[in-house]
Amino acid sequence: MLRPVVVGLDGSRESLAAADWAAREALRRGAPLRLVHAWEAMPAEPSTLPELDAPRYWARRILREAVDRLDERYPRLYLSSEQLSLPPVEALVAAAEEAELLVLGNRALGGVGGFLAGSVALATVARLTRPAVLVRADETSGSAREAVTDGDATGRRPHREVVVGLDPDHRCTDVLAFAFESAALRSAPLRMVHAWRPPGALGPGAEDLTGQEDAEQAVASTLKRWGDRFPGVEVLAQVRNGRPADLLLHAARDACLLVVGRRIRPARLGAHTGPVTHAVLHHVPCPVAVVPHE
Repeated sequence: MLRPVVVGLDGSRESLAAADWAAREALRRGAPLRLVHAWEAMPAEPSTLPELDAPRYWARRILREAVDRLDERYPRLYLSSEQLSLPPVEALVAAAEEAELLVLGNRALGGVGGFLAGSVALATVARLTRPAVLVRADETSGSAREAVTDGDATGRRPHREVVVGLDPDHRCTDVLAFAFESAALRSAPLRMVHAWRPPGALGPGAEDLTGQEDAEQAVASTLKRWGDRFPGVEVLAQVRNGRPADLLLHAARDACLLVVGRRIRPARLGAHTGPVTHAVLHHVPCPVAVVPHE
């Protein structure tokens, strides 16, 4: 059974941008799109008191307006929508388990937006076992990052780069599979960014050159394996000595998508996104895909 692309809505500009992005991604993948709105306080049944039924009215309005908007923009897309009377994080995590990927709105650091664009989105991403994509409010179909014409996302006009963070020392099969597939779907080049750090504070010299060579060989080995699986994807390797978050922030400035991994590590204090993922979610302007992996 074909998994849907799922998008969480709360009526904010960020979630509407996420719905647009999710619609185009569903078309690329030939998948249906499922829109969900979750609010714990929404009554399970209609009330005779207007003030008690207001949450249901607004939830229906958010979904109805989004469906109408997407129907007009993407007439070839199969759409469904659902109201969930559950806490948002719980509802979104459950919906994501049955999805190809979950798409949520994302706001800039310090911005003000709907609840799905802030702490709820980050808490959801930290608990997922399926990929999630977070989208900013200015990421529209008219963006230079995307290439969509007449509601058809299957065109082959070149996109800007897909960027992926690579760590050859850890298992990252799921992350690279998502990145290569995303680049192939867009006919876009894929930039693989690997940041290596010397064991201590070293100045320029032979030891630095050795570290650079070792890192380049590790990346080349990874490229060979994946290049054979995706021969149509142009791959650009960027191997630098530096902090991963800094290199990814720079590489993704003009990208159409940034893909990063998140290790699934249950902790006593709860799940976490990790420092690199946390940094790019707050500062990268393009959509960010977070792919969980062991």
